[in-house]
Amino acid sequence: MSDTIAGLRRKITAAGELRSVVRTMKALAASSIVQYERSAQALTGYYRTVELGLSACFRESGRKGFVTDHDKRGGAGATGAVVFGSDQGLVGQFNDIVADYAIKVLTALPDKHQVWAVGERVHARLADSGIKIMGSFAVPNSVSAITPLVGQILTENETHRKQNESSELYLFYNHHTSEAVYAPVSQRLLPLDETWRQELAGLSWPTSSLPEVIGGATTLRALIREYLFVSLFRACAESLASENASRLAAMQRADKNIGELLEDLKGSFHHLRQTGIDEELFDVVSGFEALSQPGYI
Repeated sequence: MSDTIAGLRRKITAAGELRSVVRTMKALAASSIVQYERSAQALTGYYRTVELGLSACFRESGRKGFVTDHDKRGGAGATGAVVFGSDQGLVGQFNDIVADYAIKVLTALPDKHQVWAVGERVHARLADSGIKIMGSFAVPNSVSAITPLVGQILTENETHRKQNESSELYLFYNHHTSEAVYAPVSQRLLPLDETWRQELAGLSWPTSSLPEVIGGATTLRALIREYLFVSLFRACAESLASENASRLAAMQRADKNIGELLEDLKGSFHHLRQTGIDEELFDVVSGFEALSQPGYI
């Protein structure tokens, strides 16, 4: 019985230590969610400013004088896509959800596909489905690491566009909606076509004084670069927030399961301990009764 009690005591200690680790990971995930959400929210105002700048350009001059490199290289080619996933585990179905959504959308498109994966796990998931993977990128581990990743993606895509290998670019990522809830979304980032221009040109200016655009095509190209940068940065930040939301949900489930396991182990431990005490008391009572019998020497 002592071995069984000792074994239960070791299990209770191990479960308690594991629960401490899980709670630490919960705290880190919750903190990371706030960090990435704030970075995405901080870009909202700037993104709006860039949109208004583009709107002013298109409203003032329409298409004349505003032909960009993205327009010139449009046309036939493959459909490019960037799928944001994760490099680490303990994220539940995070990678499967975004990969399945990307596969569903891409297979419905007529062109061939060229996909870049952000994260080793989503890379493996996409490769298993037969999607052609052009390359992969490491998942940023901080807000400051997102900017270099965005630069790498834009450089890689521009190289293929110069070779007329891709005419469109889609972004696929999980959008964080609440504490531990997220959903896969997509964004058609390129080409910057007439529909995109018309939507921006139709934006209402926030004041009664309309702006004057200085710099012409140079200003437009600068705004387009910022538009692409902000779009990619925000998608990556949203994905990282969703990843940590998925990890938070997994840690919450683990914490609950460990708590239930601890209750069962402690219940078993106290039961065995009480059983041992009862047996010892029974032995003492039996011995006393034996000593109390008449004629006992």
